[in-house]
Amino acid sequence: MDYRQKILEEAAEMFRIYGIRAVTMDMLAARMSISKRTIYEVFRDKEELLKGVLKWMSEKQSEILMKYFNESENVIEAVFRMLDRMFEHFRNMSPAFRLDMKRIKRELGDYHDMMKEMPYFSNNAEILNRGIKEGLFRDDIDVELTSRLMLDMLKITGDQDMLPHENQDFANCAREFYINYLRGISTPKGLDLINRYDSLKKSVN
Repeated sequence: MDYRQKILEEAAEMFRIYGIRAVTMDMLAARMSISKRTIYEVFRDKEELLKGVLKWMSEKQSEILMKYFNESENVIEAVFRMLDRMFEHFRNMSPAFRLDMKRIKRELGDYHDMMKEMPYFSNNAEILNRGIKEGLFRDDIDVELTSRLMLDMLKITGDQDMLPHENQDFANCAREFYINYLRGISTPKGLDLINRYDSLKKSVN
């Protein structure tokens, strides 16, 4: 039995529902009907477990996003599918989990490096290069600089203290920022596709 994988899956679900601080190793062991010692044989402490959960989440999401990227007819369609998946993921996180992540991120020295590896943040350059090749993004943009700016933009919209209104929804705010940024680097052909997919999304909602 692969205890590491099972522990990661159960811990991720409990963190998502109850928050990180509320979940103890005793609770996790009881949920899995195993001894706490078994967990500590795999993970040294809760911090190591959390890092393992974040890495596992990244790998799982990366597989899904790569599937969207490969199956979509064009990069604009891929982007909209990725955004929907990304924001569904964030909406399914409990407020407690998001608050805990915000509180402890300063305690994890490599937190920011880990966030750079999250698939939502790491594939901007690939998206841009494909868009240029398909004639959807302008070929005069600096891919490296634009990719970095898109990353910084998502980080800002992910910080609740930076949102313009107290109750502003992160997912909607980040989505609007991201799509409007894409409009600024798109060709007329790309703009037509963005408007089409954006209209379809809004009509569904």
